[in-house]
Amino acid sequence: MIWTGLAVGLAFAGLAVLAWCSFRVWLGVRRLARELERTRRRLEPEHSALRAEVRDLRDARTPVDSGEGVRSS
Repeated sequence: MIWTGLAVGLAFAGLAVLAWCSFRVWLGVRRLARELERTRRRLEPEHSALRAEVRDLRDARTPVDSGEGVRSS
């Protein structure tokens, strides 16, 4: 009978350790999500400026049609 009590106690202790580890992982994930959101907010102005610059470069690069067809160099 002592073996069953010991087995139940060890199982409970193992579950308690797993619960503690999963709680720590959950806290780490929350911290990482907060850090990613903060970084995303900080980089948003630069990202918008870069997108505008790429759009301007793309608009400025209009192809010039010479009307002569394909030319070899």
